[in-house]
Amino acid sequence: MSGYPTDPKYKPLTAWNYFGLQLLFSVPVVGFIFLIIFAISPKNINRRSFARSYFCYYIVVAILLVILFATGLFGMAMDAISN
Repeated sequence: MSGYPTDPKYKPLTAWNYFGLQLLFSVPVVGFIFLIIFAISPKNINRRSFARSYFCYYIVVAILLVILFATGLFGMAMDAISN
């Protein structure tokens, strides 16, 4: 007998599952829709946790972009790139 519960909602994800989910979440609009669906879905706890962690990553990136815009560093970097 394996150490995992028999309930499918506790089934562990394989490395290929994580890789495929990461590719799916990287697609601009469709990936974000699936990210939200998987983050609230009770079907698989591990998939839900991974989606929530990816959603947290998006939040951290958004906060950093807001800070960069507020301090003007983003504008200076874009000016340096264009020149």
